[in-house]
Amino acid sequence: MSKSQSPYDSLRHIAQFYDNSDSHNSALSLILTLRPEWRETTDTIEFVRFTEGITNTLLKAVNKRPGLSKTEVDDDAILLRAYGKGTDVLIDREKETRSHSLLARHNLAPALYARFENGLLYKYIQGTACTAADLRRPEIWRGVAQRLGEWHATLPISSISSTCPAPAQLTSRNNKRASLAFMASLTPGKPIPNVWTTMQMWILALPTSTTAQANRRDQLMTELESLTKLLGDTPGVGGSNAFVFAHCDLLSGNVIIEPSHSSAAASRRSSASSGSQDSETAACVSFIDYEYATPAPASFDIANHFAEWGGFECDYSAMPTRTIRRAFLREYLRSFSAHQNRSYKDAELEELFEQVDRFRGVPGFYWGIWALIQAQISLIDFDYASYAEIRLGEYFAWKKTLDGGKEEDNERMMQREKIWAQEE
Repeated sequence: MSKSQSPYDSLRHIAQFYDNSDSHNSALSLILTLRPEWRETTDTIEFVRFTEGITNTLLKAVNKRPGLSKTEVDDDAILLRAYGKGTDVLIDREKETRSHSLLARHNLAPALYARFENGLLYKYIQGTACTAADLRRPEIWRGVAQRLGEWHATLPISSISSTCPAPAQLTSRNNKRASLAFMASLTPGKPIPNVWTTMQMWILALPTSTTAQANRRDQLMTELESLTKLLGDTPGVGGSNAFVFAHCDLLSGNVIIEPSHSSAAASRRSSASSGSQDSETAACVSFIDYEYATPAPASFDIANHFAEWGGFECDYSAMPTRTIRRAFLREYLRSFSAHQNRSYKDAELEELFEQVDRFRGVPGFYWGIWALIQAQISLIDFDYASYAEIRLGEYFAWKKTLDGGKEEDNERMMQREKIWAQEE
């Protein structure tokens, strides 16, 4: 696809900004530009603010015209997502749009209506956003496992990455080519961008105005290079590609439980359950927010989701035990294999289980770096600096276990490792 034909460029563009200080009026202007027919009933337009995330502003626009049922109103609702201040440092917005467009074509994301100067407008998915506690409910985690298996088995990464040239081929002085060369040196021969090069770019975006900041950035880059050498060649499921189209942000608020009466839920339920061999109930779920979607090992995406069982509070007592992780992965493999028209072997389950175990420290590193940047740029009332230290603490606690050591000075991290190693 040429640049002029890309989903980003072909998507309708509204030359307006959402202004958080004038939320209602700026949101209304955007919605009326998208839906000029709503101008006749502006008194019935309402906005509902969601607060599950800690990066963006997310508003649901509904038009409660007389005679419409709640289901009909929701079916016509629009989501407005305005990007957090400075988040372009963290997120490639053009790649996000390509991801969303691809997912919509596969019936795995809502229709994308338009982009505006600092956000997107897209169709509202009927359903309920999960809480962290919901993720631990068996019918929910089964649904998540099934949907994630479908993502990883069916979505091509070619729409959000390119084959990485050898570093010697990227010696141009052009800045973009130079950045590609830098990524190529970290993951030679791999599609880029990917989860490793994403972390690389984040580390390079960290402030270095003080000696302490510069030293920390150097330390984190050294850790990333070590991690990439340790885990960068992790094989894919059952001999498939090492990288999959990964969501990379499956926190509770990004998992939507679809209502049972939904026609979309009905069709997806049939698809999701096609690989199931038992009668245990699985909810029909959808994933939203594709900002961080990028090629990554399936093991990372799964380990990252497990880390979110504890929520933003990092409640390590909520971590899934070995028995639950194995059951989740069995459901995942059933779905993954069914969508690839194959069957999986028990050996593949054990291999994936061990891979996810090896990746359990990486999400802390990933989100720790992310939070260090957010602490510098975000206007949201959230203690990113403390969150960064907690998440990086997870990584360094895990790193100690690689050499047979234990995190003796931090009871919370000891608890995390203990729950993770627990059988039941």
